[in-house]
This record gives sequence, structure tokens and C-alpha cells, in this order.
Amino acid sequence: MSRASLDKKPTEVASMFDGIASRYDLTNDVISLGQDRRWRKQTVDAVAALPGERVLDLAAGTGTSSEPFADEGVEVVPCDFSVGMLQVGKRRRPDLPFVAGDATALPFADASFDAVTISFGLRNVVDTDAALREMLRVTRPGGRIVICEFSRPTWKPFRALYTGVFMKMLPVMAGLVTKEKSSYEYLVESIQDWPAQPDLAHLMIDAGWEGAAYRNLSGGLVALHRAVRPA
Repeated sequence: MSRASLDKKPTEVASMFDGIASRYDLTNDVISLGQDRRWRKQTVDAVAALPGERVLDLAAGTGTSSEPFADEGVEVVPCDFSVGMLQVGKRRRPDLPFVAGDATALPFADASFDAVTISFGLRNVVDTDAALREMLRVTRPGGRIVICEFSRPTWKPFRALYTGVFMKMLPVMAGLVTKEKSSYEYLVESIQDWPAQPDLAHLMIDAGWEGAAYRNLSGGLVALHRAVRPA
């Protein structure tokens, strides 16, 4: 299977995720040393959805990020552009309403969600600004957005270790699980190419979101960004 490039052509990226779908969740556990579960829980807590509210979970993949919402009585819609990922998720959780969709042209009506969230997926979208504006469009006035994404470690010694050692090891570790090392070489490059925490907050404000703020997790290895749609 060919890897995607940093041009982030939707067909290439979707095909790449189709190819690693069956072992994607296991690989995440391995390469994050189990931290991905804690990051996802903190994302759910940040969304703070109440039973009966409607949440759009973008880049939902196999639905791992959507399950906690559904289990709490929230009406969650998992959406992803990788059909392979959605198929794996649907087999495990047939109760969830998986939807195939592109973050830059969402198949939903205006103001149809109380909140929208995306975890570890925004950096894979071809046009970040278009995706942020689409998420704004489908969120009701006063609704919120929560983005969980790899970011820039804040402590310089850790940042040097992270970029100089761990980033080189990650594709090797992932390749042992998925046999698709090249896919994770792209994912490493996409992390390194991603804007730092303040820069993403500015992109959110430029797209029309209000009160953008962020909180570092694991020393800035990951950051949670939150904002609201102006009422």
C-alpha cells in the first residue's frame, strides 16, 4: 500500500487509513503506551456533553472516540472519510450511526449539533481553515468545539528527545503491529508539520470561533483546544 503525502490528498489519506483500519486501535495503544485512552477521556470531559445533546465526532475512525458519548446517553454521530475505518467500527458497534464524510464538506445541515469534536484527525485534512469553518457551520450558536491533536512539547529537553528519538522509533514500532511502516512515516511527518498550540488557536479564531483556548496534556505532547460558536 502506498503512503500518503503531506499534500494530504483526500483519496490518498483515506486509502492509507483503509489499509491500517483493522489494527489501528491496537497500534495506537502500543505506540502511545496506553496514553491515547487517557487523552480521549479528557477530550470527552472537555466536550462536557449532556444526555440528549447531539455531538458530531469527526475523524471518528472505528468509533473508539464516540463510544463514551453514546454510553452516557449523548446522541453522537461518528463521521470519517475512511470507509474501511467505518466498516471496522460498524462491526463492533452496530448501534452507532457511522457516516462517511469529508471534514471540508460535511453532509449535515447548518446548526445541527450542540458540539463538534475531532481527535487526532484535523492535521490530516487537506484544508484546515475550510474544516474549521465547516465545523462552525454545523454547530448551533453557542455550541462548542473541542480539538484533541498532537502538538509541541513545552519542555525543551523533552521536545528534543521527542523529535530526535521517539519520532524515528514510532514508524518502526507501528510497523511491527500493522506491517505498514510507511503509513506511520507519513503520520510522523504530519505531526512535525502541524502548527504549535497558539497558532492553532489563532486559526480557530480566524475561522469564526470565539474564545479559543488550549490546555496541554502530557507536557504538550498533545493539546486540547476549545472554543464556542458566537451566539
